[in-house]
Amino acid sequence: MTPMTQSIRRSAIGLGLFAVITGGTIAVTQALTEERITEQAARAEAKALFEIIPENAHNNDMLRDTVVLPASDRLATGGPVTAWIARQDGQPVGIIMPAIAPDGYSGAIKLLVGIDLEGTVLGVRVTSHRETPGLGDRIETRKSDWVKDFEGRSLGNPAPRDWNVKKNGGVFDQFTGATITPRAVVKAVQKSLIYFRQNQQVIRAQLNKPPSGQGPAVTPGDLTDESLNVEQS
Repeated sequence: MTPMTQSIRRSAIGLGLFAVITGGTIAVTQALTEERITEQAARAEAKALFEIIPENAHNNDMLRDTVVLPASDRLATGGPVTAWIARQDGQPVGIIMPAIAPDGYSGAIKLLVGIDLEGTVLGVRVTSHRETPGLGDRIETRKSDWVKDFEGRSLGNPAPRDWNVKKNGGVFDQFTGATITPRAVVKAVQKSLIYFRQNQQVIRAQLNKPPSGQGPAVTPGDLTDESLNVEQS
């Protein structure tokens, strides 16, 4: 074997070992990162639930009191929907459903929409998005109160044609330099209300079932401030 051949062989082995080590490091880092992102998303979701229906408005273990609702294009979730139930002394007072606005400026926007038994919005929170910082991210409550304008709204308030941003003839404010983001959220909330109305019989039947939650109740005091920011990745 010539010296050049030996040199090439050593280089190939070295590159191979480097690739294996690098690939393994990336895989481990990705696994650890995914676990942390999942935990962050779960904490943000839990915090949002208590913001939509605060502790003083229910006395059940809302995080564990869940029901599964039919899939629908209205919610854009791609499958059956797991929703959270708020109860006061055993009686349901509201439901919080996940929804997705698929047409955000930078991709899908994940939401939680709280609705009372009469079909009125109790609150809306954004749990994940990739909208432009300083523009579209005003859908977050830590950036503005814009999303709180949905509270008290219903399919008749405003009229169906007015469920849009003002630039398009609706009643909801848009953001300076960013119309697509708020318009996508408005439409997603409206579709959530339509879903609730169309599936009201199924939803009420699920709400009247015995609570599914077991174990000790989880309250806002059990949630630490760490990792509670809205996921933007």
